[in-house]
Amino acid sequence: MTRIVVVGCGRWGPLHVRTFNSLPGARVVAAVDTDRERLGRIRQLYPWTRCGTDLARTLGSVKADAAVIATPSSTHFDLVRWSLGRGLHVLCEKPLCLRAAQALELGALARRKRRILMTGHVFLFNPGIVKLKELVDSGELGDIHYLSFTRTNLGPIRGDVNVAYDLASHDVSIANWLLGAEPLKASATGGVYLQEGIHDVFFATLTYPDRKLVHIQGSWLNPKKVRQLTVVGGKKMVSWDDLELNTPLAVYDRGAHVTPEYSSYGEFLRVSMWDADVRLPKVATVEPLKVQNEHFLQAVRAGRLGRCDAGFSAGVVRVLEAINESMAKEGAPVRPA
Repeated sequence: MTRIVVVGCGRWGPLHVRTFNSLPGARVVAAVDTDRERLGRIRQLYPWTRCGTDLARTLGSVKADAAVIATPSSTHFDLVRWSLGRGLHVLCEKPLCLRAAQALELGALARRKRRILMTGHVFLFNPGIVKLKELVDSGELGDIHYLSFTRTNLGPIRGDVNVAYDLASHDVSIANWLLGAEPLKASATGGVYLQEGIHDVFFATLTYPDRKLVHIQGSWLNPKKVRQLTVVGGKKMVSWDDLELNTPLAVYDRGAHVTPEYSSYGEFLRVSMWDADVRLPKVATVEPLKVQNEHFLQAVRAGRLGRCDAGFSAGVVRVLEAINESMAKEGAPVRPA
């Protein structure tokens, strides 16, 4: 039995409590939050769970093997370091921390303690994105030219990080995973409308090796909730819409290519386009958070992690840092460091 303490019972914490309690061989033994009303709701649903407002004191009254950190992003580094230092495996909500150097420090600590440290990049366990990864890796789409993300909604609006750290962490993790690389440079602009010094909207362009481009639009200030991705390859194109529950993926046998032609007037280029079938691949209907948390439990039991480790997470944070630096420089390109 893997005994888990969930730290933070706001938006994501209760989902982790529900999910882990539904998985065989796992039990949430404690929940920690500074808000007693939130703890009361957890206690009502799961009366066996020890609830407390102080992490050290609560852990002193139960035996735990792992911690889930579901607190504001600015608190992640200290809480993850504290948990690893006490011998707990850790699953931390994204982003792992706000600085890539901190992510690498946490990864080194996890290795010294021989503990699993996983970041909750939950979209890497989304069945539509997993299927898209299979399509990219199979070569069916041809060489990837560019990816275009749109992630908007009216809220939720954070107070400790800006919209890029909140939303782009999803899309950067997807792009890095699909392309198997990190970008060489980032250029971004953004707007500050509600809270001084905190961007509510941003537009970023990332340049990856082999001239692959990634565009990301993210906003907390939009009338419509949108989670969409377009992947354009040399052979085929794909659209993903996370809000289309039954058919989130569409594969388009469409495209264009250029071929040289010759005449008595010399050489010129001919652009040819094709427009064939649209295929809707079958995508499993499973809860991504459940799949992610199962992956974490398997990693704890096996002693090794297959996805979302500290190294990958540091790569995501490197890009977020570059996006923020570029926004501060009014769009000037920045190389992730």
